[in-house]
Amino acid sequence: MEPLAVLTDTQIGSWVASFMLPLFRIVAVLTTMPIIGTTLVPRRVRLYLGLAITFVVAPVLPPMPPVQALDLSALLLIAEQIIIGVSMGLCLQMFFQVFVVAGQIISTQMGMGFASMVDPANGVTTAVVGQFFTMLVTLMFLAMNGHLVVLEILIESFTTMPVGGGVPVNNFWVLANSLGWIMSAGLRLVLPAVAALLIINIAFGIMTRAAPQLNIFSIGFPMTLVLGMVILWMSLGDIFNQFVPMATDALQRLRDLVRAV
Repeated sequence: MEPLAVLTDTQIGSWVASFMLPLFRIVAVLTTMPIIGTTLVPRRVRLYLGLAITFVVAPVLPPMPPVQALDLSALLLIAEQIIIGVSMGLCLQMFFQVFVVAGQIISTQMGMGFASMVDPANGVTTAVVGQFFTMLVTLMFLAMNGHLVVLEILIESFTTMPVGGGVPVNNFWVLANSLGWIMSAGLRLVLPAVAALLIINIAFGIMTRAAPQLNIFSIGFPMTLVLGMVILWMSLGDIFNQFVPMATDALQRLRDLVRAV
């Protein structure tokens, strides 16, 4: 009778690392990224999805360093994977916040700043126009298979940023640079509507100076609101042509984030 094979601690540690270390990075991305990382998706669903993705991609990932349970090096590797995953999720969140900022600017200019609602995805109060932009961008992002591109970049990150290689400092520079990109992209998105509303407000100001007895508040507010809705409706006709290059830029920033050296 042949003796049973004996498993060594190194083999067990290699098997555990090949599954657990990628799991922490994948779950960190799923928890912080838009759409899947919102409160609309239960935590249990995100965990099951992370387990399923890890189970599928683990055999094709590069070799993982062996770890020892409850060892300091294992805890450092887990913290490294969480930091990388959270940074990728935050990079995607910045892209979606562009449209929230754009909706807030348009709402303020057209007099709908008071019209706000609780965002069910994030649990915060946002402008109605910003909430509308968020739902519209979510549908367009899914329609162009952006979530599949994010998954591809996530799997690619295990090759460009292998486990145990540390977190490059340039990653934080990419995230900091994305903050300025949010404001500039949001302004470019709403600049035509803001310019049109500014001309309307200037026209009402001239009317007030020309005819002081005219009650401009009773006329200007509803006119600004109605014209703002018309301008918003007209600007939505070209929203997809503006969304595609912005989404491409955001995904390229995400790819640059995992390729930072």
